[in-house]
Amino acid sequence: MEEKAIKGVIFDIQRFTLHDGPGVRTLVFLKGCPLGCLWCANPESNSSKPELGLIRSRCNKCDECVAVCPEHAIALDQTGMPRIDRESCTNCGVCIAVCLPKALILYGREITAEEAYREVRRDKIFYEGSGGGVTVSGGEPLHQPSFVKVLFSLCHEDGISTCLETSGFASPQVLEELLPSTDYLLFDLKHLDSAVHERFTGVPNKLILENAKAAVKSGVHVLLRSPVIPGINDTLENIRETAHFIIELQGKNAAIELLPYHRMGVVKYEALDRTYPLKELDSLLPDSNHLKSIQCAYDELGVRCSISV
Repeated sequence: MEEKAIKGVIFDIQRFTLHDGPGVRTLVFLKGCPLGCLWCANPESNSSKPELGLIRSRCNKCDECVAVCPEHAIALDQTGMPRIDRESCTNCGVCIAVCLPKALILYGREITAEEAYREVRRDKIFYEGSGGGVTVSGGEPLHQPSFVKVLFSLCHEDGISTCLETSGFASPQVLEELLPSTDYLLFDLKHLDSAVHERFTGVPNKLILENAKAAVKSGVHVLLRSPVIPGINDTLENIRETAHFIIELQGKNAAIELLPYHRMGVVKYEALDRTYPLKELDSLLPDSNHLKSIQCAYDELGVRCSISV
């Protein structure tokens, strides 16, 4: 297969973003993630396969989807709302074509690296003026390394800067293979205690920390980031451990960016018939004062800290 024809599974492409790498960027979101973070804002990214979603607030209960489903996987509940039998549904998308209010949505589609590149290069003029480019996110981009490598190579050939947003949970060989075609790396540190990390993400952090060390050592521009999850990783103990790790890693260049916890992904859990795991955090959204206190704590420990907006 010609390299440009290699396929990946994405669930979104967002243009003109400003907070996922330098300058104006286009974000390509890949499906599939080996982690199971309880606070994940993109549940549609967890599986590597396309998934049918139902946005109930849009549904007009016309029942057209029931009639066209070839697997008879959609039925109406007592309120007239469609109910999807997840075991029978093949995610073929036939129902989406007849859903005029666009209540049904297919999270995920197959795309070639060349097709993704063509989407990215549409805004090349804005990258050149702002120092931006393409950012590949997820899910976990390291879950589809061959696709990312070809996409980044095509972008480099066209003078487009590349950025990889990752949890760092992949084999060192996979990361090593992608670093030469990566200009900028956004690397998440979720918790420094491996047992706590595994409890809330499903995996330990040893491999992640080792890959963080390798990434910084490679010379690629690395921005370490941390989601701020109330009661989970915003303790002073974790802040101190994280700061110590970053200082050992980056020395005088030690820096971290905080990603405030939010619940904007809850509607997507509902669309996929899943229960949001951290409902108890409804009343614990971090306010600006709390975020500022974390920022000050990092600054006092010798780590430059910024807050993503």
